[in-house]
Amino acid sequence: MATEGKVVVGVDGSESSVQALRLAARLAPALDARVHVVACWDFPQMYAGYVPPDFAAFETAAAKMLSETLDKAFGPDAPEGITQDLIRGPAPAKLVEAGAGAAMLVVGRRGHGGFLGMHLGSVSSACVSHAACPVLVVHTDGNHRTHHLWKGSKGRGEPAA
Repeated sequence: MATEGKVVVGVDGSESSVQALRLAARLAPALDARVHVVACWDFPQMYAGYVPPDFAAFETAAAKMLSETLDKAFGPDAPEGITQDLIRGPAPAKLVEAGAGAAMLVVGRRGHGGFLGMHLGSVSSACVSHAACPVLVVHTDGNHRTHHLWKGSKGRGEPAA
C-alpha cells in the first residue's frame, strides 16, 4: 500500500494528545513523513432542537484548543513542516478518514469515559478498528502495563511456550 508522507495526529487538548503529538514529531523523520495535526469538532447532538447552533463559537473554541495543544507540545520550537486541519464531524470517523493513506495515525488514550481501566477509549478504539494505516495509541496515565502477559505465562511476562 502506498502511503503519503505524513503522520496524522488527532488532538483534543488532553495531556495524552499532547504526548501523542510529541511522539509523532519524533517518529515522523524515521518514516520520512511530515506531521499533520487534526482536531475535530462538532455541535453537540444533545443540544439539537433546543438551542440554535452557534457553529462559529464551537469552531473558534476548537481552533483555540488546537493552537494551545501545539503550544503545549512544542512551545516556540515546533518542528518544521507541521500542517494542521480543523475538521467538523465526529472524531472517530474523521480521524480514520484523515489517516487514509498515511504512514501512521497517532492518537492519545483520553480515557474520560465511564469505564475505568479500559485500555482504549472510544475514539482510539474506533481508530484502531477502522483505520487503513498503522495506529499508535499513546497512554499517559501511568496505570497501564508496559508489557502484556501472554496466556499461560504464569504472570512473569514471558511468552507462553
